Amino acid sequence: MTDLRPVLHVISGLRTGGAETMLVALCRALSARGLPQHVVSLTAGGPNAAVLEDLGIAVHTLAPRGLAGSAVSLWALARLVRRLRPAVLQGWLYHGDLFAALAHRLAGAPRGTLLAWGLRNSDIDHARYGRLLALAARLSGWPGLVISNSQAGVDFHRAQGYRPRRIAVIPNGIDTARFRPDPQARAALRAELGLSPGAVVAVHAARVDPMKDHATLLRAAARVPDVRLVLIGAGTADLDLPANVRALGRRDDPERVVAAADIAVSSSAFGEGFSNALAEGMAAGLVPVATRVGDAGLILGDLGRLVPPHDAEALALALREVAQLSAPERAAIGGAGRARIEAAFGVEAMARGFLEAWRSAGAQLPERGNQQNCFVD
Repeated sequence: MTDLRPVLHVISGLRTGGAETMLVALCRALSARGLPQHVVSLTAGGPNAAVLEDLGIAVHTLAPRGLAGSAVSLWALARLVRRLRPAVLQGWLYHGDLFAALAHRLAGAPRGTLLAWGLRNSDIDHARYGRLLALAARLSGWPGLVISNSQAGVDFHRAQGYRPRRIAVIPNGIDTARFRPDPQARAALRAELGLSPGAVVAVHAARVDPMKDHATLLRAAARVPDVRLVLIGAGTADLDLPANVRALGRRDDPERVVAAADIAVSSSAFGEGFSNALAEGMAAGLVPVATRVGDAGLILGDLGRLVPPHDAEALALALREVAQLSAPERAAIGGAGRARIEAAFGVEAMARGFLEAWRSAGAQLPERGNQQNCFVD
């Protein structure tokens, strides 16, 4: 049998953000099915580079700097496309999308290679990303497929002028084996942080960034001193915190921290498409409290609390209401939330969604075969 043509992903970097986490999860799932994966990173380093390499997935670093560096990197990517002849050239985030599209053209738009883009946000800060968005909108007819992780993202980008030939919505896939109720981790982490077994603990997992709106979250936390709030994410250790808030900075074991909590909070003000942190918290059996941004409502269904963004009082009220529930009431909501994530937003569901979308757009991917040289869908 001829060698399988791989999937080649292009992403801006391999740090620990939501898009990077989903790329790793997708590559792991597809690689386990026997479909070769390659990843191009447009910046050097990042913790997920080592994770991918440990999975046996080739990581190619280009790291362009300036106009001249970008041109050199584009040619290098085009040469890689010609050499690998991927079945799918999948962009992630705006920079990854644009580099993939331009390299695809420079490589001669090779026959049998599907160009696909990936949208991971619902809106953006136009002051920072407006020009990039405008350029991407003008080129949005180039890819044969655009994949968004949220309907909110589709609606926003269409309003910005995106006119894709084909579009698919594939929610993020959550690793429910990693994020799960874990009584031992709960007890150990609470002991480490000096939190009593009966304390009501909320967790917020996000880097410090205007879109995550830590300012509103901290104002809300100060209004509910009986709720202990734990922050994880790059930059959180530098924040000015109320007395009932602890910041742990970036963690390599977010599943342990989440397992120690009772409430998963998302305070995003804009930009969120599908919140991984919110869904991961639900997978761990936490009660969700979120701002009505992106597809938060779709993730929650009829569980937890949804509040307007930028509203500290509404967020504080939601936290207070959940904290006042009995432990069995919170456990019942948490159990229903985990069941919801397992059924609708697991990693395997995401992997199947990508495969089906790629095939529908014309990608030449095998349907069946043996474990040595083909994957079984």
